[in-house]
Amino acid sequence: MNLILNFIKKEFLQFKRDKRMFAVILVAPVLQLIFLGYAATLDVKNVKTVVWDQDKSQTSREFIEKYESSGYFSMDYYVSSYNELTELIDNGDALMGIVIPPDFEKNLLSGGTADLQTIFDGSDGNKALIAAGYSQGITISFASNILNQFIERSGKKSVLVQKLPVIEAETRAWYNPELTTRNYMLPGIVGLLIMVVTINLTSLAIVKEREVGTFEQLIVTPLKPYQIIIGKLVPFSILGFVSITIVMTVMRYWFEIEVKGSVPLLYLAALLFMLSTLGLGLFLSTISKTQQQATMTSFFGVMMPMIYLSGFSFPIENMPVWVQYITYVIPLRYFITIVRGIILKGVGIEQLYDQFLALFIFGVVILLMSSLRFRKKLE
Repeated sequence: MNLILNFIKKEFLQFKRDKRMFAVILVAPVLQLIFLGYAATLDVKNVKTVVWDQDKSQTSREFIEKYESSGYFSMDYYVSSYNELTELIDNGDALMGIVIPPDFEKNLLSGGTADLQTIFDGSDGNKALIAAGYSQGITISFASNILNQFIERSGKKSVLVQKLPVIEAETRAWYNPELTTRNYMLPGIVGLLIMVVTINLTSLAIVKEREVGTFEQLIVTPLKPYQIIIGKLVPFSILGFVSITIVMTVMRYWFEIEVKGSVPLLYLAALLFMLSTLGLGLFLSTISKTQQQATMTSFFGVMMPMIYLSGFSFPIENMPVWVQYITYVIPLRYFITIVRGIILKGVGIEQLYDQFLALFIFGVVILLMSSLRFRKKLE
């Protein structure tokens, strides 16, 4: 036991001497969280819009005002021809175009049907779809007001209209009432940081010792293979928990995202996830000969596929069926489900039992197989 403790102390002394690694562990998590919190958002709040108002009436101006007052659209351009409108959209200066035809007010006030055209730049399908949803809601609201005004001006309501039941939909969004993308994305950063610290740094630390020749000296010491494995993995586990604590603190006091569930349960999930990531880092150290090779392999061979297939960036439900089956062997998938469940929903082990069990099985199998391969390399 003393040998392992001394070996762990030696690892921390190496960390202390390596200022770059110190920055990666303590500074990089905070910067990554802040950048992602402000940059990685799917919220659409400023839709640049070009307007061609051929009616130029009070009603058309009120309709445009509806868009401006919504807070989602900015009327940046007013044009006098269809070619000007399409040119602004083609050049990327505007995401949306509104074409109000002549006699727009006349048709509405007479109780008739008024045509309206909205054009969207569909290059970014997600942004266009969200903007179209906003536009549809504004149009429906405006049309409803026009209809009510028409009925009031007519001075009478038909018996049928009076007897029609009214259905009012009251929408409630649970767990993320503001529907802010940041609240959904930031909890997943915990999983990304664990991967960076435990996979990348574990493989680099071992390969670095092999490159400078100190690993051969380590082998001839009285340390047994399992003691070397424990001495190498425990420090990175501790650093992983330090990074998680830093991220959780910044997330709580900077972005005001409170953990609604059990914090100890969240750390337990992190520990189970580390079994997989430490095992993968250990495995990469056995197949890499240089630090550059270890970095490239861990990033493109392990971390990128896990990010893409875990549900962190893209919903798993939207993936092809055969890809969805592949995601079941991605440990990060289960950890992100746990993290978002605990932080956003406040759920407990009863609802997340399957994810915890999957993490435990993957962690034990991956770490055991990697340890056996690492031990074989030592021999």
